[in-house]
Amino acid sequence: MIIDEKDAAILELLQENARLVIKEISKRIGSPITTTHARLKRLEREGVIKAYRAILDPKKLGYDTLAYVFISFSRDRGLDQRKVAQEIAKIPEVQEVHIITGEWDILAKVRVGSVDELGDLVVNRLRNIEGVEKTYTSVVLEVVKETTKLPIRIDKANLARLPARNPGTT
Repeated sequence: MIIDEKDAAILELLQENARLVIKEISKRIGSPITTTHARLKRLEREGVIKAYRAILDPKKLGYDTLAYVFISFSRDRGLDQRKVAQEIAKIPEVQEVHIITGEWDILAKVRVGSVDELGDLVVNRLRNIEGVEKTYTSVVLEVVKETTKLPIRIDKANLARLPARNPGTT
């Protein structure tokens, strides 16, 4: 999918505030409401916009401890690594699960209320999942940056090859 300047502007605005109404977005990007609405629907349909969510403050909800758990997968049991990762992902305190390269096989981002809860999660829940061989836990002391925002790249080379748009479809 080719992202042009107007699409990029819509995506930038929504990343900052997904509660903006179409009227406000169209005003800020300088396009008619109907055109902005059509662009937004296309971005949703094409899967560029996956979902709209509220970003919660974990500390205000009692999740004071953030940690990353590196997990080694046991290959000798004939288990599927993706299935093990999916089992890990079922734990509610696990926010992210990634299959990674290097010395470790899986990386999980977890948020819990305390170091004691973290210990319980790792020792009694993660390590009891069949296929988890060993773990290494790294507790986050301070978050310097945490975002879901992506820089939007405009494909200028492909834009030049597109047919000219009608004047009313900015």
